[in-house]
Amino acid sequence: MSITYKPRLDAHGEYTMEVDKYGQDIIHNPLLNKGTSFSLREQEDFGLAGLLPPHISTLGEQLTRTMESYNACSSSISKYIYLRSLQDRNETLFYAMLRQNIREMMPIIYTPTVGEAVEKHGHIYRNARGLFVTPDNVFNMEEMAKHLPSEDVEIIVVTDSQAILGIGDQGVGGMAIPIGKLSLYTVAAGIHPSACLPITLDVGTDNRALLADPLYLGRRHWRLTGNEYAGFIDNFVEQVKKHFPNAVLQWEDFAKQNAFTNMDKYRDALPSFNDDVQGTGAVVLGGILGAMKIKRKKLQDHHYLIYGAGAAGGGIARQIRDGLKNAGLSHEDACDHVFMVDSAGLVTADREGLEEYKKEFAKPERITGSWIRDNVHELTMAETICHGRINVLIGVSGQTGAFNEGIVNLMMANDPEPLIFTLSNPTSKSETDPRKVLQQTNGRAIVASGSPFGSVSVNGRDMEVGQGNNAFIFPGLGLGTLVAKARKITDGMMTAAAHALASCVTEERLAARIVYPPVQDIFEVSHKVAVAVYKRAVEDGVAKTAHGVDPEKVIRDMMWLPTYAKYVRPAK
Repeated sequence: MSITYKPRLDAHGEYTMEVDKYGQDIIHNPLLNKGTSFSLREQEDFGLAGLLPPHISTLGEQLTRTMESYNACSSSISKYIYLRSLQDRNETLFYAMLRQNIREMMPIIYTPTVGEAVEKHGHIYRNARGLFVTPDNVFNMEEMAKHLPSEDVEIIVVTDSQAILGIGDQGVGGMAIPIGKLSLYTVAAGIHPSACLPITLDVGTDNRALLADPLYLGRRHWRLTGNEYAGFIDNFVEQVKKHFPNAVLQWEDFAKQNAFTNMDKYRDALPSFNDDVQGTGAVVLGGILGAMKIKRKKLQDHHYLIYGAGAAGGGIARQIRDGLKNAGLSHEDACDHVFMVDSAGLVTADREGLEEYKKEFAKPERITGSWIRDNVHELTMAETICHGRINVLIGVSGQTGAFNEGIVNLMMANDPEPLIFTLSNPTSKSETDPRKVLQQTNGRAIVASGSPFGSVSVNGRDMEVGQGNNAFIFPGLGLGTLVAKARKITDGMMTAAAHALASCVTEERLAARIVYPPVQDIFEVSHKVAVAVYKRAVEDGVAKTAHGVDPEKVIRDMMWLPTYAKYVRPAK
């Protein structure tokens, strides 16, 4: 039976951990391994004497050594492999290194490099991590749970790998996504790594290249669909509720309708959310709220076009709608402000076979009836910008170059300070290079991106592109939910997270027309988001925490910092 390897503060304020293992079992356990930093007392007490070099290193010395190895890697994917290997060897050192170099390393452990890691999963596989759940073993999750590194699971990120970033169905290779997301939970919100569990649901793949690849590590059959798929997800959720009753579940990279179906169907069954839908929506609303401060305008003064109507697009539409309703608009008026354009053009109410999640934002004839429409073609993005008086354009389409010079000119014709967010990941899928938009508009457009871009000179002024990274939302959301012991995650908690994110942008950054905080501030951002989520959970009546709790202090105390704990033997 596994135990909980989580440090606690002793009577002297020192991090201490009870350890029940000896010798090589400690060295080869990444949650326990300190490498060359075990004290002499620990070496004697835990059977490590003579198994390690004589010099006892500080954590700082270890970081110097690991950075030398990291910098010797010649490509992003080789750096990714090195960091994952370090994580599999020594979790504390991995997170200390990541925390110290978060701006440089976040693009390595997550987007855009993780996309390449997903595609090459079977060719760069090194070590087991997390659970691979299939229709054949889903009812064995009780036994699986017994053999996990820790029994205290608080955060689960699960994917079925059907809609990975901008690269689609990647079968079991999608496991790199939950692993990367959980790394961000730890470095951004201090969730201890022993409490994190990545899960991949192997329901097959429709990717012919993977099925033909002799090194593919998943089950070789087409994806489950329909009732078979739905029944499997039902079984999976029941097993999670039974064996991980205290965990928050994050759905990740599920395709379109499955993303919304799973999110809506199970949101009352356990505290869960879909990051692609709700997390993306919250981070976009946070950026828009920041832009409103720059423009000194209100949400209801704008019309919004979301280019790309998949899970992310639908989630952004919902969150903007909720933001508009909070600002005083009726439900119908809020929906009227939001337009969605997909591969078939503007989403309209008269389109046949419209997916359920798009219907709320499908435009009726009372809005489009006066627009020029020759019944030969569907209404394009350009036509929608013109007739809909769009001044906020959000790209989540994965269509490189979609926001061309002509589109930007149309936006400028509607508003001298339009918002143009190019959020598709990885960088190669971005609708445009946001730096070109800044140059074209002489810095008047307010831009943001999904993946990191460098700064650009505009009329002799260096301008930075703010990154709308979901990591500003989901780690704090999960932490706040855990501390509140919330039985569900409400829409209000998501909106509270968005407002908290907007509050983290300094006046200096707003003056520089940047709508997101710097990545290196992510630990403090997560704290503010967690506090806001906690308070809204209490307000919404879904929290089970004790009264009189100071959320700021309790949340801060829960945020683990990567430092070595003192090991002691378990009390007899």
